[in-house]
Amino acid sequence: MVIGDSFTVGSGPVPSWRAYACEAARLLGWQPVIAGAGGTGYLSRGRAGRTFQESFEAELAWRPAPDVLVISGGHNDLRWATPDVRRAAARLAATAGARWPHTRIVLMGPIWLDTPPRKAYRIRDAVAEAAREAGIGFLDPLERRWITGAHEKVLLPDGVHPTRSGHLLLARWLAGELSA
Repeated sequence: MVIGDSFTVGSGPVPSWRAYACEAARLLGWQPVIAGAGGTGYLSRGRAGRTFQESFEAELAWRPAPDVLVISGGHNDLRWATPDVRRAAARLAATAGARWPHTRIVLMGPIWLDTPPRKAYRIRDAVAEAAREAGIGFLDPLERRWITGAHEKVLLPDGVHPTRSGHLLLARWLAGELSA
């Protein structure tokens, strides 16, 4: 299972079943169960009007326990104070852990395929700290250099969201990290 924002559920011409989360699940031979919505985050409610916590409770918590739950985000939480983001990430990790005590839970920081703003690193650090405090895994997409050539190969014209090729890059990376 993966919960996240528009990177996770797809955006623009990339539908949800072609977004990195579904593609990574397929690469791993898992049934994809994806939750979330564009513009959402640990604290950001986006147009959907719900946070990751609320998406978890509405879309996932009622389901049987998965082997793995990836909580991916932070991109839309830049306007929030980092201690608040850390607390929200920790709360969601604790809620999921209490609901599914035998599930491997992994927090994944914000995704930026291009050069991230400084605040993205602070959000990443807050989410990483929440993972450390909870004793769960953390994956850091910001440490990767995603763009090595032309932007149009991995970024949509909005300069933010991944193309199909960008999603495949993310999927291969995530599948590798989860199988390591």
